[in-house]
Amino acid sequence: MQYPKPFARLVAELAKLPGVGTKTAQRLAFHVLRLPDQEAEALASAITEAKRTLRYCSVCGNLTDQDPCEICSDPRRDHGLICVVESSQDVMAVERLNEYHGLYHVLNGVISPMEGVGPADINIRSLIQRLQRDDSVREVILATNPNIEGEATAMYIARLLKPAGIKVSRIAHGLPVGGELEYADEMTLLKAMEGRTEL
Repeated sequence: MQYPKPFARLVAELAKLPGVGTKTAQRLAFHVLRLPDQEAEALASAITEAKRTLRYCSVCGNLTDQDPCEICSDPRRDHGLICVVESSQDVMAVERLNEYHGLYHVLNGVISPMEGVGPADINIRSLIQRLQRDDSVREVILATNPNIEGEATAMYIARLLKPAGIKVSRIAHGLPVGGELEYADEMTLLKAMEGRTEL
């Protein structure tokens, strides 16, 4: 069966979303069509408004609707700590903890030679410039993902920052709470052993 062109276009556009295949896109399209007109228009309006008003903070690179972002402009935050993360989603994940009260620097990517992404393609240069302008920073926490690209990016940044004399730390990696040793891979076990703490 061939769908009407507007429906087929809606399915094609929804299928471009990450993690959405053709069948899921079809289900989403049918759901959108079943929405009352007001809700469908609100969805379309939210997408358009987000695209029009959101941008990256000129200081940290986080997604924001004001510049500088709410975190960078908050005087209650610890401006001596900068947590370097890969994406704005990572900022949201750390913020959900309500335990970290420093600032962030969002790379908006990682070094990945296989995909043709080098240091100049992500937000590293502005981190260096930021640290040169602000001598109150006492520690940079590298919180990239524990995969090959994340580790390579963290090592690259650490080498760049060492001469500046700023403390550079890496988030701990290892076994998750509730995990079992027998199911952990070798790298996870190695990181857990390296990151062990005294009781």
